[in-house]
Amino acid sequence: MAQYITTFTGRHFYPLKPDYGDICIEDVAHSLSLLCRANGHYKEFYSVADHCIDCAYEALSRGCGDYMALFCLLHDACEAYISDIPRPVRVDLNGIDEIENNLLTEIYNALAGQLPTPEQCHIIKEIDDCMLYHEFLAKMGEELKFCGAMHSDRTFATRAPSESEREYVMLYNKLKNS
Repeated sequence: MAQYITTFTGRHFYPLKPDYGDICIEDVAHSLSLLCRANGHYKEFYSVADHCIDCAYEALSRGCGDYMALFCLLHDACEAYISDIPRPVRVDLNGIDEIENNLLTEIYNALAGQLPTPEQCHIIKEIDDCMLYHEFLAKMGEELKFCGAMHSDRTFATRAPSESEREYVMLYNKLKNS
């Protein structure tokens, strides 16, 4: 059995030994656009790509700047290579945080050119939790722990994966080049 996955662009990627030279935005955007949030348990499809796009726009609406928005866009990019592991499960998976952090470090270096600071990581987490609360309320009608009001006007609408993929790449290029 191979120790790599074959990505959308045909690369052989080793998730447990990531090489930032093998990471590209096209693979990330394509994969995330096809992954459903909440482990597929929402009442309708809503992609990880859309969640990340929403987080980036929330960062911009909060006045965090383009680089923070870029970090927010990429914050779940490791799921393109190791999928999403729901929070209730991940607490009992020894080593998953190390694997994910190692992979995310390579992704940030490859696609953002630097790592977020601890303070920036805290802001990313705040935005991620806020968007999760509002997303879950919109998609499931269930309230999680309230994490503050949204500053953006995101609707959490279901979109075709190809539309999400296209917007993810477009937003990445806009934020990266600004």
